[in-house]
Amino acid sequence: MRLADLAAALHLPAQALPDAEVTGVTHNADWVRQGDAFVAIRGAKFDGHSFMEKAKARGAVAVLGEGLQDGQTSALPYLTVPAARAALADAAAALAGHPSRKLEVVGITGTDGKTTTSWLTRHLLRSAGLQTGLLSTVGYELPDGALHHFPAHFTTPEAPQVQQTLGEMVAAGGQAVVLEASSHALALDRVRGVDWDVAVWTHLSSEHLDFHGTVENYFADKRKLVERARFAVLNADDPWTAQLTGIAPAQTTYSMEGAQAEWQAGDIEERSTGLHFHVISPLGEFDAALPMIGRFNVANALAGMAAAAHLGATPQQLVAGLASFRGVPGRMELVGGRSGDPRVIVDFAHTPPSLEKALSTLRATTTGQLWVVIGSAGGPRDPYKRAPLGEVATRLADHAIFTEEDSRNTPLADILQEMERGAKEMGRGNFKSIDDRAQAIRYAVTQAKEGDTVLLAGKGPEDTLERDTETIPWDEPAQAREALAGRH
Repeated sequence: MRLADLAAALHLPAQALPDAEVTGVTHNADWVRQGDAFVAIRGAKFDGHSFMEKAKARGAVAVLGEGLQDGQTSALPYLTVPAARAALADAAAALAGHPSRKLEVVGITGTDGKTTTSWLTRHLLRSAGLQTGLLSTVGYELPDGALHHFPAHFTTPEAPQVQQTLGEMVAAGGQAVVLEASSHALALDRVRGVDWDVAVWTHLSSEHLDFHGTVENYFADKRKLVERARFAVLNADDPWTAQLTGIAPAQTTYSMEGAQAEWQAGDIEERSTGLHFHVISPLGEFDAALPMIGRFNVANALAGMAAAAHLGATPQQLVAGLASFRGVPGRMELVGGRSGDPRVIVDFAHTPPSLEKALSTLRATTTGQLWVVIGSAGGPRDPYKRAPLGEVATRLADHAIFTEEDSRNTPLADILQEMERGAKEMGRGNFKSIDDRAQAIRYAVTQAKEGDTVLLAGKGPEDTLERDTETIPWDEPAQAREALAGRH
């Protein structure tokens, strides 16, 4: 794309520009490649304009920014934009050829349930015959089914990586994609250039307040997905849904708690084979089975079915798709052991509500005692949830082991002390703190007996553990298998 064409795509006023070819866009000077446009973003700590010379040396052909300040000059053509992050997203979409317009795009947002609902919806669409890709926190899948991870330096995909991945899906013959939309991605315009066909709302609870400031701001950022989609699938059991009704041009609702909704589940049973329930929907009534642990996954199933049905899935395809779903890595993932071993479950539950759901679910299907290994993130991320995590863990489990979980630059002792405080304020003493997470897992798995259940909560599918300034490789299921092997 010529530089003048990029300026026109961003709806900038006509101006004399060199006849340069723009081949990509980035906001990180270290990622600039020959032919890229560099977007200079002014952040809380750094001003991207300070890196214009570095971007030029690496081959940038232009700079996009919100304006040069006193003393700043650009040796490259400078395009003034109203908002730098929005320009990054819009430029990325334009340079990629707007791949989302060639796909049926389902976006899923909420505090809990996003990842499971994303994987489940992708599976239902594939079962209905659509070549479907996936972009989630676990990684991304092209329509061929292979799971990929972004390079380590893309801890969170930015707009150029989102658009590039969508382009790869189109090139691979994709017809649809399910995209997990986090509050950060929506707030920072990482998914601004995506053309949304369906928005799915799962549930909202307090999270990421270090970034958003208030729950209301958190909600407002997540609401953007519903505002931008042509069709919304809304959870009638969530109190926040009242503020979402009527925003999208069309919508449907779902409920597993008896609320008025178009998609409803009844006669829910948790059996050894998984979840069994009856569905009442706009497509008619039918029985369904989902081989997953956790009654709350019925809500995720309803959301996924409603989204897939909007894109053409039949009741028969939905039933077959649910029955063949194998789950999500790190989401209520059962780690196999030998006869006589406890049942070990790996799950991403890391907020008080999600931990309460996980423990309550496992309590209902545990014949022995219930153990939990849980930590809380460090840094400025929601320090107020540490004490509630300790309270939930000790209230619902027979034994709670407090340990590390990405402590970062926060002293681990401070984190554990807060979790212990939450337990003690509830008068609970059934906990033990073990700094090293691997040792904590080994302790719980070794001490648990046949018939017991051990929940390893908080890390799920994540492949790193952040400890002070060090980031180390991590594999929670592998740690569980090693601990189980150690019993023998």
